[in-house]
Amino acid sequence: MKMLPLASAGHRLRVLCLGAHADDIEIGAGGTILGLIAAGVDLEVFWCVMSATPERATETRLAAAAFLEGAASATVEVCGFEDSYFPSQSREIKTFMLSLRDRVEPDVIFTHSRHDAHQDHRELNKLTMNIFRDHFVLEYEIPKWDGDITQRNAYVPLQPGVIDRKIDLLMAHFATQRSKDWFDADVFRGLARMRGMECRSPSLFAEAFTIRKMALA
Repeated sequence: MKMLPLASAGHRLRVLCLGAHADDIEIGAGGTILGLIAAGVDLEVFWCVMSATPERATETRLAAAAFLEGAASATVEVCGFEDSYFPSQSREIKTFMLSLRDRVEPDVIFTHSRHDAHQDHRELNKLTMNIFRDHFVLEYEIPKWDGDITQRNAYVPLQPGVIDRKIDLLMAHFATQRSKDWFDADVFRGLARMRGMECRSPSLFAEAFTIRKMALA
């Protein structure tokens, strides 16, 4: 399989990470972020969470700081849109994201999948694709009881030890989620193992994404 690196050691990569809720970015793309930093990529990150209670906002700021340790620069922004009602707040969210586009010029955007079962996730994907039309977008996946895991067309093999680091950080920083049956180390490891099998990752683990459009030079 042909490997197309996002960036090489010493090269600058500007990344916009979008998550509807606290922990979404970490679950969906945390291993990829950890791997880029470990590989020596000069990573500039704008990390934006659209909805969080005060308690969860604290969790996500601490988690983001841990996941982004070693990044060249990191900006974390937590918004106050109402959880579970993103479709009815679409105009307000779009206005915010238009202002975000004026402030951030990313090389890569990580956001939710178009076919995610959660309405907030789908709305954020729709607005991302509408507003950032000329950008390279990687749509990540979130395991949940809805059973919406589907076929992906892009993979990031994780370096040895990264899946353990990702899971350790998730379990350490999101105490509010530990009672949920889907927020489980075995779930995160199992999904990464399945995706690693699909792309024959040397470490056995990978994160998977959907790419809707890309141009090859």
